[in-house]
Amino acid sequence: MKKTFYIILISLIILFSIFLLLPKKEKQNNKIKLAEVTHSVFYSPLYVAIEKGYFQDENIDIELILTPGADKVSTAVLSKDVQIGLAGAESAIYVYEKNKKDYLQIFCGLTKRDGQFIISKNKEDNFTLENLYGKEILVGRSSGMPALNFLNALKNENIDSSKIKINYNIDFASLSGAFIGGTGDYVNLFEPNALKLEQEGYGHVVASIGILSGEMPYTTFYARKSFIEENHDIIKGFTKAINRGLKFVKDNDEYTIAKIILKQFPDTSLNDLAKIIKRYKDADSYLDNYYISEKLLTNLEDLLIDYDLINDYVPYNKLILKQKIN
Repeated sequence: MKKTFYIILISLIILFSIFLLLPKKEKQNNKIKLAEVTHSVFYSPLYVAIEKGYFQDENIDIELILTPGADKVSTAVLSKDVQIGLAGAESAIYVYEKNKKDYLQIFCGLTKRDGQFIISKNKEDNFTLENLYGKEILVGRSSGMPALNFLNALKNENIDSSKIKINYNIDFASLSGAFIGGTGDYVNLFEPNALKLEQEGYGHVVASIGILSGEMPYTTFYARKSFIEENHDIIKGFTKAINRGLKFVKDNDEYTIAKIILKQFPDTSLNDLAKIIKRYKDADSYLDNYYISEKLLTNLEDLLIDYDLINDYVPYNKLILKQKIN
């Protein structure tokens, strides 16, 4: 009896040892294609999350796909070419208004203000929007969010837009060139174009449109409603990574952040990158965390309704996914 017991015991020990020596399969990460409307320092928390491995911690591999134009980002998500889109919340609102069955649901926020700055040809230490009276300013196409936020800034400051020559005829990509070429007294630009014009002596940053226009869900992450329903763990993990990126940007200085994301912007020097990050932090561009409040969404919808781009408010509880990530 004892002999049989020892034989069984030794056999079990051998089998267990063999099991321990077998190569272990590593858990395979989820591959996520993310369409970003532009590759900008404005989205620093996203790149922090990538470079510091926050997505890897959630078993997610991110493939960034540059997809210029918010309409093109929403189309890429709807057509299933990508799983997640990074663009303005208005693009998800437009899709919802068309009553698509599998609409775009926003599950995470990134920036809470417009990222443009007003550039003047001349240095103006005490600039106010009244300085624009009788002058020409280049703002991009009339229905674009940059132009709408500029108009909203005028409205908030009780500025009479009829006293300003607002030029909508130059496309977004050509604004810097037109301004350098002599068109306009002012121009609205995102970074790094604003800093570049300053460094080349063509203008001076005098104001942040984001501060003047107010808070709204300016850039958000969204996915098809069906994808979210079928991939709760991925969406939750993605949101946790972004939330950590937002906290890192909030808690650290511009040089610390710049060193982390420099790899994402190889054509920009560390000093320039730090200056741009500081400018966006000073403008209070980033959300404190991933959560998008109903008030923020209403602010955006007020703007879209004012300019006849949507007919009515969309249901907050349908468009915005409520989730707890802790």
